[in-house]
Amino acid sequence: MQWFALATYEQHHQHKTAWVHNDRLYDVQELNRAGQLQLPPALLHSVEHTLQAWPDMVWADMAPRIIDLITRQQVHPLAPEHHTLCSPYEPGRIFAAASNYHEHAQEMGTQLSARSESSPFVFMKAETCLAAPGQAVIKPSSVEKLDWEVELGVVMGVGGRHISVENALEHVAGYVVFNDISSRDLTRRSDYPFSHDWFRGKSFETFGPMGPWLVPRDCLGSPNNLRLMLDVNGERMQDGNTRDMIFNTAEQIAYLSRMTTLKPGDLIATGTPTGVGMGRGIFLKPGDVMKASIEGIGFIENPVEAEHEH
Repeated sequence: MQWFALATYEQHHQHKTAWVHNDRLYDVQELNRAGQLQLPPALLHSVEHTLQAWPDMVWADMAPRIIDLITRQQVHPLAPEHHTLCSPYEPGRIFAAASNYHEHAQEMGTQLSARSESSPFVFMKAETCLAAPGQAVIKPSSVEKLDWEVELGVVMGVGGRHISVENALEHVAGYVVFNDISSRDLTRRSDYPFSHDWFRGKSFETFGPMGPWLVPRDCLGSPNNLRLMLDVNGERMQDGNTRDMIFNTAEQIAYLSRMTTLKPGDLIATGTPTGVGMGRGIFLKPGDVMKASIEGIGFIENPVEAEHEH
């Protein structure tokens, strides 16, 4: 299927849905009117509604008609200065995989069991941690060691329980770029007998930049061979590939579905490759700019700002 993506943008204080073609945004309702396309109401409403109706979306029929309309220049792209790009959608839950790349585990000093003797380690981030492309990541005054983690974000389109590895990708709607911002100092605790607190260290507001849009599964092909990169102030920090995951996307979906019923709109952040700040002894500070990118999806940039005391 020819590449396209779905985005959410803000204009005149309203959130609207856009079709992305050649990195340009086109308002979905305008496309529908101009081409008399009779697009599904869920798609016209929002990306969240589209995800809830994902099994009914016949992209093989819709996409060629929409792209033909754009190619014939029947609808003009949105002017960048007249809209603000938002996170593609608001996930109901955010699951995240820890130490899912061997080299990243090594740089963090994590001793892993053999793959045959282990299973994915998954924690949750608060859904309120999202940050849009271009939005500032706020460094709380209580955080000293602020770090980055570029990750492939997997968006569920079909829910289910006890999903098999073989059928797992059929439940995926698409993919996004996710940056799992982490407070390395606050993920460690000494006031309890439990040494790690993943939720506290990773759930501050703005600790989940996501975007720039949602690329449908069939537009990307296999998620198991995608290059991930992250730059800080123009310097390459991370440069990895999803083929180096310990547990791939399908295995993570199957694992999670054994414990909970996955739902459309759930987001799985699948782990980060080596190159985080903790391994280098370098941490984010106000004024820094991160650029996280994934092959076939796109990139998001987010500056870092200090928390303003109230």
